[in-house]
Amino acid sequence: MAGPALLLVVAFLSLLAALQFGGAADAPAVFDPGAFVRYGLPVATLLGNLAAAATIGALVLVCFALSDSEPEFGRTIDIAAAAAGFWTVTSGVTGFLTFMSFDYEPVTLDSQYGAKLGQFLTGTELGQAWLATTLVAAAVTVLCFAVRNHTAILFVTLFAGVGLVPTALQGHSADAAGHDAATTSLGLHLVFAAVWLGGLLTIVLIRPTLERGRLGPVLSRYSTLAVICFIVVALSGYVNAALRVGTLAALLTPYGILVLVKVFALGSLGLFGLVQRRFLVARMQRAENRGSRFFWWLVAAELGFMGLATGVAAALAKTRTPVSQAAVTTTPAYILTGEPLPPELTFARYFTVWRFDLLWLLVVAFLAFFYLAGVWRLHRRGDRWPWYRTVLWLGGLALLFYVTNGGVNAYEKYLFSAHMLGHMLLGMMIPVLLAPAAPITLALRSIAKRTDGSRGAREWIMLFVHSRASVVLTNPIVAAVLFAGSLWAFYYTPLFSWATTDHIGHTWMIVHFLVTGYLFVQSMIGVDPVPRRASYPLRLLILLATMAFHAFFGLSLMTGTGLLLADWYGAMGRLWGQSAIMDQQTGGGIAWSVGEIPTIILAITVAVMWSRSDERDARRLDRKAERDGDADLAEYNEMLAARARRG
Repeated sequence: MAGPALLLVVAFLSLLAALQFGGAADAPAVFDPGAFVRYGLPVATLLGNLAAAATIGALVLVCFALSDSEPEFGRTIDIAAAAAGFWTVTSGVTGFLTFMSFDYEPVTLDSQYGAKLGQFLTGTELGQAWLATTLVAAAVTVLCFAVRNHTAILFVTLFAGVGLVPTALQGHSADAAGHDAATTSLGLHLVFAAVWLGGLLTIVLIRPTLERGRLGPVLSRYSTLAVICFIVVALSGYVNAALRVGTLAALLTPYGILVLVKVFALGSLGLFGLVQRRFLVARMQRAENRGSRFFWWLVAAELGFMGLATGVAAALAKTRTPVSQAAVTTTPAYILTGEPLPPELTFARYFTVWRFDLLWLLVVAFLAFFYLAGVWRLHRRGDRWPWYRTVLWLGGLALLFYVTNGGVNAYEKYLFSAHMLGHMLLGMMIPVLLAPAAPITLALRSIAKRTDGSRGAREWIMLFVHSRASVVLTNPIVAAVLFAGSLWAFYYTPLFSWATTDHIGHTWMIVHFLVTGYLFVQSMIGVDPVPRRASYPLRLLILLATMAFHAFFGLSLMTGTGLLLADWYGAMGRLWGQSAIMDQQTGGGIAWSVGEIPTIILAITVAVMWSRSDERDARRLDRKAERDGDADLAEYNEMLAARARRG
């Protein structure tokens, strides 16, 4: 228990030192809520962050590193339950202290004070955020006690990650000028830091239950997760610092110096991880006790540096930044989007104006890396992988990177036509490139199979492929309904407003378009394993129906005179380009014209596959006839002759 104790002590001391150095706990000139609130709020935030990390880290280890047939499984879920309970308490305390930091009245037990507290928790965004975090943590606590099924724990883990979303929407990211980038980077930072810290803390706590021979594999799997977490935490931390520090000179401010301290802690953790992965983990897999004492001393030191980074991070959330976080509300576009209106859109600016999204940059990078790593692993063992599949995969990822980071992403908030172009590329063109690349087949062939009862990526993929959900979702009729029907369900319901005005909604929209498009293309021309394949005539019939449905949707926008989201697209204050309604009609033309091109490609591909399938069947029957002297035809002729004799 020395490691967890060291983590808490270092985190607490570094928090106090950072609060004093950065002035975050100094009494304000206008209203002082008191030393108890000024120091208690960051301390409660720190403890809540550690509890959330322990909860999520433990659950992630259960999902991807531990065996459900070993004692380690139940012990880790118990740790997650206890951590989630503590997370619930600290979130509730943090929400109450946050209310006290804004309320000028002393704490009383009368109904009037309770009404004010209730109004804060249900009527303000900050109060709603802490209330939601508390409720999610409480639900995770109950679920950890009630659920022990390996598959169900995955959904509990995802639900626990939702508890960090309100935190990502608070603090400096809530009112920063680059709100979307700040929210994305902070959310990624919180989630992957939680997996990294919580995973290592859990391994230390379950060490007595890891019998001889179990510690090495668990450490190896955690090490892989830690490498991914380090990359994401480092990049997201850089984006956060760049948004809040602004210039190199600002690094000499108290906020900037605290950022440098956190960078030092992160760099040290990276070196510890490198030593563990390159030397100690492999050695401990070969011989359980060899180097064990040095390894655990290194883990304790790593937890100490994690405590330093966690304490400083909690203080940074309360420290004044060098760059003012107040939004400049001088133009309609800035009021609506939090970003300045971009220059007039031209064809060239679709390729010269960029608006990077860290989430999708990382998604594209990791998908490309793991695909190429799988191809390389097959190559090393002598297996072949078609080169055109690799080209298709990388081409689809390149197009995904452009849509989520390039000119389309820069202008889609302001122009419906740019949004519709992105929709067509995400839902139709990108899946046409990705699905034939057979990523699931590659993963199943290249990822090693586990035999100890734990589940890695291969086991989770196999579970989904053979699940009832896969049977339903990969059915061509269901996939076509989801693909085409979502056009109307999305654009003519409040979903469109949510996806346009809210960054989380925008991210959901991208995922939705990609998933529904991928399922549809996979059901048409995919080569990955699915529970059931539709016949080629049925596929062509579904494609023709989808083309007609899609064309009707585009025509309805082209001829429509009612502006969708008039209080958004019609209120941007643009002095260049088409009017909002004409731009919407242009978007309808894009949906009809550009959207039909991938569908035609799909129809041609299905026809070619049908033709080749008939040719393969004909060759197979010819080979069979050569082997048995065309016994089937002879038997058929004999049957006809027998009938003639009876007649």
